[in-house]
Amino acid sequence: MTAIILAQASAGGAGIMGQVFLFGSIILIMYFFMIRPQQKKQKETKKFIEEIKKGDDVVTIGGIHGKVSSVEGDAVFLELDRGFKVKVEKSAISLDFSKKPTK
Repeated sequence: MTAIILAQASAGGAGIMGQVFLFGSIILIMYFFMIRPQQKKQKETKKFIEEIKKGDDVVTIGGIHGKVSSVEGDAVFLELDRGFKVKVEKSAISLDFSKKPTK
């Protein structure tokens, strides 16, 4: 009788370990396919925004194309046409659309 109880207890322990292993592997896969790439993109965006300088061609999140005429703190003045300037926040500049395609 005690041998049957011990056999059932050891079988139940193996099932729990399998579930823990499965859950841990799912978390690991999510980290490498979802969380890590997002952190990398955020780091690239932050670096891009910090390195904006006069003369750069950029695109805002709203789709406005312009050339940076000056940078003042967290604000950027974009020249859209000769003499027509718009003040936007640095965070409103899109990294994805401002990148020039590499050939």
